[in-house]
Amino acid sequence: MSRRKQLKDKSNQEDHGSKNKGSSPNEALPVQTFDDYQCTGNVEVDFLMLCGLLNMQEVPAVSTKHPASSTDVNEGVGEDDLSQISVSTLWFKPCLNIELENEDPLSVMRMRISGWKVNEQIFRALQKMLPSMNQLQCLQFCQAGLTDPMIVSLTNTMSLCSNLRAVSLEGNPLPEQSFHLLLSEDSILTDLSLRNNQIGDEGARLIGSALSTTKSANKNLLSLNLAFNNIRDAGAAHIAQGLRLNRTLVFLSLSNNQIGDSGAAHLAAILGEFALTHEEVVERRKLLLQKMQAADLEQTSTSQVSPLHAPSRENKGTLRKKQKSARKDEKTAEIKEKSQKKTLDGKGTQSRSLKGGGREKQLSALEDKSSTNLNEAASVETGNPLLDYSVHRKNGQLFLPGNMRLASLNLAGNRITKKSLPLFLASLEKQEDVGRNLRRLCLQRNLFLADSKFYRKIEEI
Repeated sequence: MSRRKQLKDKSNQEDHGSKNKGSSPNEALPVQTFDDYQCTGNVEVDFLMLCGLLNMQEVPAVSTKHPASSTDVNEGVGEDDLSQISVSTLWFKPCLNIELENEDPLSVMRMRISGWKVNEQIFRALQKMLPSMNQLQCLQFCQAGLTDPMIVSLTNTMSLCSNLRAVSLEGNPLPEQSFHLLLSEDSILTDLSLRNNQIGDEGARLIGSALSTTKSANKNLLSLNLAFNNIRDAGAAHIAQGLRLNRTLVFLSLSNNQIGDSGAAHLAAILGEFALTHEEVVERRKLLLQKMQAADLEQTSTSQVSPLHAPSRENKGTLRKKQKSARKDEKTAEIKEKSQKKTLDGKGTQSRSLKGGGREKQLSALEDKSSTNLNEAASVETGNPLLDYSVHRKNGQLFLPGNMRLASLNLAGNRITKKSLPLFLASLEKQEDVGRNLRRLCLQRNLFLADSKFYRKIEEI
């Protein structure tokens, strides 16, 4: 009996040891490294796990707002309130605020960090979580001590966030002014707030170039807030330059900066009709030529006969005759053009100088012809304002009717005087003639009296 009892006890001990030895082959092994962890979309779980894998001693808490208690994070905070906020304010206790769309913990629609410094480890954890948050629509960093490398990384990560459209980075001054990367041509953002970031004129130059150049333009951003950024006249001119060929932005705030009459004049100019620069004219002609070449290729491809039905000898002969006659017409036209130039002036040097003028006339004629042919197409496809059907010639220059997309421009709290009011009034009146779109022009708290007749007319419009 004792022998049987010993064997039974030994087998029980072996079974108990096998249970505690480890996971079975079918069970997943625990994650050992940060890179191996697969985010679930549950912020409370993912953030705690990632911070643990980074060996963080103090992990910020996660505060969750459910739909019943959710409030707008911007409620009660206006643009003017930021004048009392300093970017050097003391950091608050770290806390990651998230807002759910419904009771599902995977339905995070808003994430906000405010008043505490985000170090590299925390940012790594946040960056890894973002693509798994499928419902995330708004991301806010207010006075979070972000750096230029963080903004670069954030820009690369945003393209992986399927529903992220609004980003707010307020009170995060950057030495290298990397904010313009968030406005790249392929950016998915529709709403960007960059208040209180000490952007200045250099940062405004980079942002203006991101809004549009003759080669590229942002095509998604609808709202841009640049309040409280020490932007002066030069910076306002750069922003105005970016608005020349941008046809997406609807709301722009430049309130509480240091913009005077010079910067205001540039902004007023793009609201009304303005002449194209030499660079814009050259780019327009390139685009027109590309359009015409594409149309010719399409016409040639459709007119060609299928290889299964080869043209007869008679058709080939007719085609050759047409080609020969076309070549003769071209040569005749060239001879006539040369004879006309010689008639105008017999000197060789002057005839050479006329060649440039002849080419210029040919380009102008081509441009006019192309504009006529592309009017119908441009009215449908207005991706590039340089090809817009409303481009017209006047006094030897090409004119655009102005930026008709912008619906709200906030210039309150700057240094604009009464000298700029007639410029804004004239631009608004021109917009009325062609069907204006600017619904709100805010000029309060500038350096002119509210009873000015020009200001009263602006408010009436």
